[in-house]
Amino acid sequence: MMQLFDIIASAGLWAAILRIATPLIFGTLGALLCERAGVLNLGIEGIMTFGAMIGWLSVYHGADLWTGLLVAAVAGGVFGLLHAGLTVTLGLSQHVAGLGVTLFASSFSYYVFRLIVPLANTPPTIVPFQPIAIPGLSTLPFIGPAFFTQTAPTYLAIAMALLMAYIIFRTPVGLAIRMTGENPHAAEAQGVNPMNVRYGAVIAGSALMGMGGAFLTLSAFNSFFPTMVQGRGWICIALVVFASWRPGRALFGALLFAFFDAFQLRLQTALSGLVPYQLFLMTPYILSIAALAVMARRARVPQALMQPYRRGER
Repeated sequence: MMQLFDIIASAGLWAAILRIATPLIFGTLGALLCERAGVLNLGIEGIMTFGAMIGWLSVYHGADLWTGLLVAAVAGGVFGLLHAGLTVTLGLSQHVAGLGVTLFASSFSYYVFRLIVPLANTPPTIVPFQPIAIPGLSTLPFIGPAFFTQTAPTYLAIAMALLMAYIIFRTPVGLAIRMTGENPHAAEAQGVNPMNVRYGAVIAGSALMGMGGAFLTLSAFNSFFPTMVQGRGWICIALVVFASWRPGRALFGALLFAFFDAFQLRLQTALSGLVPYQLFLMTPYILSIAALAVMARRARVPQALMQPYRRGER
């Protein structure tokens, strides 16, 4: 019991939670923005993979870290444009189109990486983002090292969650996005172009997904390997439902999953040899499924989600 308390009371655990949560925050916000406008974006796994690769590759070839993050966002936006073209303009199945984008982006990432970086025993590395100690706050006992010595993209992810909550619920743009996701014909009657709104939401949401992937190679690690996203995109899709399509809850959901993940890693070390490590690996997913099952019962799905929009049709 004391071991559990020591783990939870460790500042290192809470610092790790923020690091693990950062790509999930970016990805979940991106998926949430798409779905608020009525478009399910299952291309997230591939977009995050490509963002991780192209962001790292840009820095590897001489760009600075912020430029690498921007390149990843632009690349994500390009895949978002592809997905929007297939689903918004052509009205194709959002499930099939999204899975197609994931397969294409993931495969293209590996192809480009191997084309530019030959096979090597040791993957090449870059110098990633370094932790920033916020003056006056980083020296506070426990709270300082836990929350105020993170890398810049982590602070940016939290700021993006707060900004998105403000935009969606406090601005005309957010109202247009919500109307489009609920009833695009009613939105059109109010002078809103639902197709433009969906295009903008999918492109911007996909850009956030690309930034989530880039965090893995530019901050969490310092190199790229094709399987590094490891299902985080699918977790983000589930977190959107857990959050009931609300940015504040999405931030909480990402932190909750990160807590489960960080906790099981430390529990493995504390109970090494006593319990099979596979059980620990399962723990964050089992607990997340349980939390999702509880929250999903009360979730209100945007009414026009996954419904193609055709002007003049009802």
